[in-house]
Amino acid sequence: MTSTTSAHRARDEGDPPWVGASPVAAALAAQRPWREAAALLRSPVWRGRGVPDGGGLPVLLVPGFLAGDPSLAVMERWLRARGYRTCTSQIRVNVDCTRKAVERLERRLVEFTDRTGRPAAVVGQSRGGLFAKIVAMRRPDRVSGIVTLGSPNVDHMAINPLVAAQVRLVAALGSVGVPGVFVDDCLQGRCAGELAAELDRPFPAHVPYVSVHSRSDWVVDWRACLDPAADNVEIDSSHVGMSVHPEVYRLLGKRLPALAGVR
Repeated sequence: MTSTTSAHRARDEGDPPWVGASPVAAALAAQRPWREAAALLRSPVWRGRGVPDGGGLPVLLVPGFLAGDPSLAVMERWLRARGYRTCTSQIRVNVDCTRKAVERLERRLVEFTDRTGRPAAVVGQSRGGLFAKIVAMRRPDRVSGIVTLGSPNVDHMAINPLVAAQVRLVAALGSVGVPGVFVDDCLQGRCAGELAAELDRPFPAHVPYVSVHSRSDWVVDWRACLDPAADNVEIDSSHVGMSVHPEVYRLLGKRLPALAGVR
């Protein structure tokens, strides 16, 4: 799996949807999150039908690349209405060095669990799921479980070539001194090597880990989400739309109460 997969070769079964796709297909895919959000608001799961109370379980939410906490505001509102105690990551735009961002998130997790007096579930979208996995590996005592949404936790650069170009642009900006932005070293230098080594460590077996993927994801190669350490769950969703997709909310309604000990 690689971010340099040609968009011009014939598409094989299992390829991500951007391979061999037409501009019309790409334009339609870009509109899909709005339809998924509308479907969520019409869904019984949005109103909590059949969803157990969260029992006060703490949940830390982590946004994806180029996104901030407001991108998960709908999910936060739903979780609070279902009886969970939520906490945002304090990420305004997720473009900082992974090492620095995870260190801040780890401190945020410790402060949150100190306040609540119990371990927290961590839900991360895309790059935020990568952060969730690393935090769980570093502080399994503070994490009751993680759910990652479209997160390339097996190969973090197995992404759409257009998104890979955005990643390289951000790194170029960081390398010329723009503050709060990752640099080239984060992609292919010492920092990248340290990240790869950390992700190669065994995931704590006692921490529940759900990785959600979609074969119709136009941003991340769905195969990069298939983590041997996770319970891999497939849904039919866009990448951005995973944070507002009814199937994701049904999944959270089922898995999170188990972490809180709710039957």
